[in-house]
Order: sequence, then C-alpha cells, then structure tokens
Amino acid sequence: MNLSDSQTAGQPALPQSSAPLARLSAAEAVFNAIRQDIESATVAVGARLSSEATLAAQYGVSRSVIREALRSCTALGLTVTKTGKGTFVVANKVGNDLTLGHYSARDLTEARPHIEVPAAALAALRRSEEELDMLRQIVAEMARETDPEAWVTLDSTFHATIARASGNNVFASVVAEIRGALAHQSETLNIVADRQAASDTEHHSILAAIESGAAEEAGAAMAAHLDAVGAALDSILNR
Repeated sequence: MNLSDSQTAGQPALPQSSAPLARLSAAEAVFNAIRQDIESATVAVGARLSSEATLAAQYGVSRSVIREALRSCTALGLTVTKTGKGTFVVANKVGNDLTLGHYSARDLTEARPHIEVPAAALAALRRSEEELDMLRQIVAEMARETDPEAWVTLDSTFHATIARASGNNVFASVVAEIRGALAHQSETLNIVADRQAASDTEHHSILAAIESGAAEEAGAAMAAHLDAVGAALDSILNR
C-alpha cells in the first residue's frame, strides 16, 4: 500500500493529493492506520507487526517515518519492540498512561511544573546574552522546521537551555536527565494531537518573557505551555 494512492483492509482511505505528503503527515497517517488495525483486532494482540522495511514498502514511505509511527504506538502502550525480534502488539486499546523512555507521561506531568516553571522565572533574571541568543535561534529554527525528528530535538534543547539559563544546577541536571523522555513526548503529541504549531506559539511567549527579564511572566508562560501539554496528553488517553 502506498499512502497516496491505495487502501488495504482495516486501513482508512487517505486524501488524494498531487503534492507529496509532509513527513509529519505521513507519520500521522501510518500511525492512524496501524492503530486502527490494532484497535479493530485486524492485527491481534500477540501478533508481530511486519518489519520496518516491509511496512515502509507497504505504505510508500521511508523507514524513519515508520519508526516515528511505531514509537507512538509504543508510547500509547499498544506495542512493544524487542531488539532483534520485532514489534509486537500487546494491547488493543490505549492504557491510562504513556510510556516515554524511562518515564511515564504522568511522571513528567506531575514533575515538570515544579522544575520548569521556577527555572523559566529564574532564567528571565539570570540568562546571559549568549543563552538568550541561543534561545532566539532555537525558537526561530523551530518555526521553520518541517522535519519532525529535528523539531523534537530542538524542542528538548529549548527546555534544557532554559534550565541551564536559570543558573540552578539542580534544575539543569533534572531537565538534562529527562531530555530523552521530553523528545518522546513531543514526538507523540505532534503525531497524535498535532501539537507542533501550538508549541511554537507557546515557546515564543516564554522566550519573550525571558528576553524582557519578566520573571513572573516567564513562569506563567511556561506554566501555560505545560498545562496545554497536559491537556493534550489527557485528550489522547481519554479518547
């Protein structure tokens, strides 16, 4: 099956277009097709999914797009990937939490406001010109970025840079530790909840407050961003 021109059993028809699909749209389409097959029991619990190469040929996309879609299936608790053996279906419905590397979405949602809100407030007061320039560059690059993997890397870098700019080594160390989980979370939210554009806007608000040296506003902007992320996660889990 090629995403742009055909359909197989258990998979939804996709809109016709003369223009190539963006990678994010392709990953979202592949994810939705695989998720539908799993939730409808077209692919049974315990079954092994086809290899990345086979799925890439089936959907007419690159293997990196397949990997993005499969990571989201794993984050939702629908599949598990075993090194050297493949990806297996372990549930036919989304669980009550997401698995994001070594942490769960609930872990991150509960912890991040206590770390990143005060870090943003301190960054507004303590950031160096070099750190401010780095944040400006990251936000500008994110607004232009069309590659989902590159965008999530920039996203985690943005949050890690704010933590460092806070001048508090505990905040910086904690955010560095969870950076991989943050990237997994961003990738899943972009594919499942279409969060990328909204995050760009929220990041710009955080940057503006840090740039102006407004600690209270920076903390509030970060809190609003984390609230929106939490709401998107809830929408995924409560579908």
